[in-house]
Amino acid sequence: MQVRTILRILGLLVALFSVTMLPPAVLAYFYQDGGGWAFLSAFIVSLLIGFFLWYPNRLFKRDLKTREGFVIVVLFWVVLGTVGAIPFWMPDEHTLSFTDSMFESFSGLTTTGATILVGIDELPHAYRYYRQQLQWLGGMGIIVLAVAILPLLGIGGMQLYRAEIPGPVKDAKMTPRIADTAKQLWYIYLGLTIACAAAYWFAGMTPFNAIGHAFSTVAIGGFSTHDASMGYYDNPAIPMIGVLFLLIAAVNFSLHFAAFPRMHRKRVDGQTHYDWSIGSVQTYFRDPEFRALIIIQFSLMVIVVSTLLFHQQFTNTLDNIVHGIFQAVSISSTAGFTTADYTVWPVFLPMILIFASFIGGSAGSTGGGLKVVRVLLLYRQGVREMNRLIHPKGVFTVKYGKRPLPDRVVQAVWGFFAAYALLFVILMLLFIATGLDDYSAFGATAATLNNLGPGLGVVGANFTEVSMAGKWIAMLAMVFGRLEIFTLLVLFSPAFWKQ
Repeated sequence: MQVRTILRILGLLVALFSVTMLPPAVLAYFYQDGGGWAFLSAFIVSLLIGFFLWYPNRLFKRDLKTREGFVIVVLFWVVLGTVGAIPFWMPDEHTLSFTDSMFESFSGLTTTGATILVGIDELPHAYRYYRQQLQWLGGMGIIVLAVAILPLLGIGGMQLYRAEIPGPVKDAKMTPRIADTAKQLWYIYLGLTIACAAAYWFAGMTPFNAIGHAFSTVAIGGFSTHDASMGYYDNPAIPMIGVLFLLIAAVNFSLHFAAFPRMHRKRVDGQTHYDWSIGSVQTYFRDPEFRALIIIQFSLMVIVVSTLLFHQQFTNTLDNIVHGIFQAVSISSTAGFTTADYTVWPVFLPMILIFASFIGGSAGSTGGGLKVVRVLLLYRQGVREMNRLIHPKGVFTVKYGKRPLPDRVVQAVWGFFAAYALLFVILMLLFIATGLDDYSAFGATAATLNNLGPGLGVVGANFTEVSMAGKWIAMLAMVFGRLEIFTLLVLFSPAFWKQ
């Protein structure tokens, strides 16, 4: 294990992250409503932490192996989550306890969106912006950004990329060089963020709120600059914009890459040449996971809206349609924005929305959950087993598109599902042991392990009533969900350390 190489990389990444404390400090100076000292102090402290991790190990530049890649990813999220809590912990009139500071930081960075804060509207702009920024940085994964920079520092990045990118197939790259892949992901991510912010602004949000909500929308995070979340705005255009960009962000970003026009740079005879590749919208519809995502989302919208209309939950028909569509997409994509208290909606809607969050977004998206492709493969494997019972001598394969998948991939999906189910039960029992009732414990586990945010029962709106022990369990669940279980679980295997 290259311990000193790992420490050197961590130091560089923490120092890089410290720069993100400066924009909130600038906002505090601009708005003159507090928070400036906390963020300037946090910048200095985090920069020093990064320096003291890097400087003694600055000469250790060795190639990373897969094992070191997994360790760095897990340590990075733990260390970064801890460093991210520093501004909340700084002594001023908005100081949080250490546990609450850690909870808010981990929830933001993992794009979970659960919160312990009340009175968000009264917080200084610096804190309100910082929470949104945490989600934006965590949405695509700061590791992916770092992969684009690490080659400049003499560090290979493929091991980090494999450990960070969600989904059952981690070897596929959009470009030959991993650094170029990371850059392309961030270009798409940044472009979507700018477009989303502009749309919110034109719909009536202030620039500050438009940027903040764009951060958490494209990240599928769910933090808002208001206690009432999207329900703060009495404008149906705003939640519909949110629906559009949540669906876009829930799609595999490699499909965006294939569909968007892009420029290529080539070196021929010592000269640089540029040409353009024209994308195609058909790229989306040729992908089985995208088709499954659209079917699931559309079906859920129909169920929720029909139920609200039948029970006349809202007096206005348009309100039933807007709230139904928005909550269906927001919860199922694991964003967790709300326009109304969906936990008091009639019949089975709260439960079906929570269960929809188990599916989540596509692999390679910013969403949480099991991922659509895994659920799709689980379904097709179930169909294959039924066919085998009917035709014992038949030969059946599980196909993804028109391509048969190796049994290894199908087994990996089943293994992930088994680990997920077991971990869910363990976490739920731990929540119950801290004093939560069964209903709330189920909601808390789903909200944190799926990186959703709002749950059921006492955690339907926030986690303020959860005990200190429960909040630490929630943080553990958030990291498990963000790293898709195995990336973290593998570190608990003795065989991993014996390699």
